[in-house]
Amino acid sequence: RDSHIYLFTMKLSVATFLLAVASTANAFAPLSFCERQSASPIIMSMSSPLNEGNNNNLNEGSNLKSRRESLGWMLAAAGTAGMMVSTTSAAQAATDVEDFLKTGGVSQPMGVSGQAGKSKPEIGVVLRDGIDITRDSKSGNVGAEILLKDAASPKEYMAALLSFTSPWSLAKGFVFDIECRDADTGDGVFVMVTPETTKDIADIPNSFFANQLVAPTGRFSFYGTPTDMKIKNSRVDEQTGYRIMDVSFSTLAQSTQMEIPRKARVAATIPKGSNQVVMLVASASATRWKKGSEQIIDKTIQSFRASPAPPTSLKLRAKERDPSLL
Repeated sequence: RDSHIYLFTMKLSVATFLLAVASTANAFAPLSFCERQSASPIIMSMSSPLNEGNNNNLNEGSNLKSRRESLGWMLAAAGTAGMMVSTTSAAQAATDVEDFLKTGGVSQPMGVSGQAGKSKPEIGVVLRDGIDITRDSKSGNVGAEILLKDAASPKEYMAALLSFTSPWSLAKGFVFDIECRDADTGDGVFVMVTPETTKDIADIPNSFFANQLVAPTGRFSFYGTPTDMKIKNSRVDEQTGYRIMDVSFSTLAQSTQMEIPRKARVAATIPKGSNQVVMLVASASATRWKKGSEQIIDKTIQSFRASPAPPTSLKLRAKERDPSLL
């Protein structure tokens, strides 16, 4: 929508400028033969010695006035174009900043200025070729299949099935892998995969997870590395064996560089046969966390499951968008 408004504004500005140029060309263009012929009686009647000086002054004054008016048109058109483009750009920036201040994140889908110059976050997710990410609109169940390093063969990969329930729709855009997000509130959940580890999920230090969450190329680092990262209440769920952690941190706004407090809950597991940790990260602004988002996020985290995919004869290949990961 922002890009359409911007293009319309540019087209309108260019049209105004061309109209001004055309008016200027007409003002400076010499009279045609027909125009000279039709004007000759009038010119002859005014060409007596008594009127010659006055006529010259009159013609020069008319030409000067016409030129001044044309130049005024050009300057006005140029000024209008600049003002309209500046206003549109400022409006886009203000929209992104206002959304970030309200939600602690960039709107989804991001505006033009929100995505400009941003690279895709590196969160370790390798989607399996031929398998789409799905979400049932009624139940909210999300399903996906990813590739993980095979612990027994470092150069080989294994497939893992992921599932969780999300009240938010799948996020669309080049910066998203497996992510669901509320465009209005900024609440959201995404999957990330860590590098290999030799430890069991219960023995991995909190610092390992913190470093992944605040990585410069991570999901929360669009406008700078998150600050004040703290992991609290880290425990292993007795029923599922998954590591559950509560996280608090601050993210930076796009233009104001203001810190926005945010809270998250993380579920982490190492699927059997792999040595990579698969994490589900659900977060909301600190304000919304206190107003009920925590309960919604907890249900999403509790629904998370990651397990080895049943063996098939199909070859394991990464999606074409990132084939270099294999």
